[in-house]
Amino acid sequence: MLHVDRDLFAAAQAGDRAALERLLSQLQPDIQRYARFQCYASSSIEDVVQEALIVVYRRVGDVRSPAALGAWLVRVIARLCALPVLMCLRSVEELKTLEDSARFAHVPANELRLDVARALAALPERYRQIILLRDLEELTIGEIALRLAISVEAAKSLLRRARAAARQQLTEGAT
Repeated sequence: MLHVDRDLFAAAQAGDRAALERLLSQLQPDIQRYARFQCYASSSIEDVVQEALIVVYRRVGDVRSPAALGAWLVRVIARLCALPVLMCLRSVEELKTLEDSARFAHVPANELRLDVARALAALPERYRQIILLRDLEELTIGEIALRLAISVEAAKSLLRRARAAARQQLTEGAT
């Protein structure tokens, strides 16, 4: 069970940089343990740990209490481990051919994670940013629009274009 000092947690939520750094240091071993349990590729565990720490850094203010932090972290890490598969599943209905569907159905999960990471890395920063905001941080389209200082319609359009570009990267990389 995860134990976090209430005062440290409250200070981190209030924006105290030193408290946030201490909280991240304290959480890292638990995050590593959760990632080892939930991720199947040892090569992706360190990446998941780093991404989880970034999510904690950015979203610690959204966690309602120190007692809820453990369950929240487990969900964050599970999503980070599953992100490549989720992205692929979201795009399955838009795969253009039966061959594309068959190719992704037989890709081992570890290879799929690497393929998705490469596809995301190959995207323009703006596309990568909106995909991560929507699929990793699970922001709503309205929240994304506010964060990016664009209209809701522009956010929807940008997300569609970003996912199409990611799909194209994935299908081109699989051939």
